Amino acid sequence: MDDRTEQGGRAQRQAAAARARENVEPHEGRGPIPRNVLALIAGLIAFGAVYILTSPINAPSGLGDERTTADLVGKPQPPGGAVDGAAVFQSRCVACHQATGMGLPGVFPPLAASEWVNGKDSKLAAIVLRGVTGKLTVKGTAYNGAMPAFADQLGDAELAAVLTHVRSQWGNASPPVTAETVAAVRAETAAMTAPFDGDAALGGPGG
Repeated sequence: MDDRTEQGGRAQRQAAAARARENVEPHEGRGPIPRNVLALIAGLIAFGAVYILTSPINAPSGLGDERTTADLVGKPQPPGGAVDGAAVFQSRCVACHQATGMGLPGVFPPLAASEWVNGKDSKLAAIVLRGVTGKLTVKGTAYNGAMPAFADQLGDAELAAVLTHVRSQWGNASPPVTAETVAAVRAETAAMTAPFDGDAALGGPGG
């Protein structure tokens, strides 16, 4: 009986020694978040709330040409199916030539007081129908951008309306362009497979 007791005690001592040799089980720390971090988070939240509450989100942007949604939608078409040239301009042309007709310096030429806009109506119609690439001189300044062709995007009445619009805005005072003129130029230039090569191909606004 004493031997069994001694053996049991020896086994217990060996088990305790083995447990003592093992590392402590890992566990997640519960240290508090530093106060400076909490203060930073609270400051950012407060700043965001104040910024959202005080920002003039309904005011027109000070960047760009300050157009509103109503400007982009354009005016309703008048009775009888007539095309609103201003609406066509807003949807197709304003991004490049701007609502002021002044274009973007060094990138897109102005329409205001442009010799091309106020020149021969058939030449202007040809430019818009077939597009232009390469150097184009407007009011003494050379532009090397690219104007897309609108022959496949707009009909004769739409093109006539938008050309008439630009020829009567921003100080321009040239006669309107008719759908018949656009149709005739469309037929005359139907064989073109590439845009006009700027000044070299167009010659001049009155030619």
